Amino acid sequence: MKIYVDADACPVKDIVISEGTNADIPVILVTSFSHFSNAEQPSGVETIYVDAGADAADYRIMKLAARGDIIVTQDYGLASLGLAKGCIVLHHKGFIYTNENIDQLLQTRYFSAMARKSGKRTKGPKPFTTEDRDQFRELFKKAISS
Repeated sequence: MKIYVDADACPVKDIVISEGTNADIPVILVTSFSHFSNAEQPSGVETIYVDAGADAADYRIMKLAARGDIIVTQDYGLASLGLAKGCIVLHHKGFIYTNENIDQLLQTRYFSAMARKSGKRTKGPKPFTTEDRDQFRELFKKAISS
């Protein structure tokens, strides 16, 4: 098992790194070159840099991930691809993507995009809270222990 993080805008990287390395599970952060950092990562954590193009991190994660790996992302498209590949896919707000909920999530995203395209304003995501962090940590611990 490996853990892949769509890391450009992931607010729970610290939790993934801490819990993943404590469990001796390799953590791979996939991020664009525009987020390059010289910061040293703990043992067991690898950073892979990709071009800043749309979906470059998603494509790299899907190229590397295998059945049973964990993917952390807020991108519904990547989540859908990960599920199809047999991965465990988690959202940073503390819910797991499933074959039962992914269609509804993708449909909501589509309708929001169409509304924005036609000039309507849509609500953005709710602020990320301490409760979201705690919920993610509990879900993540369960995912890596199963």
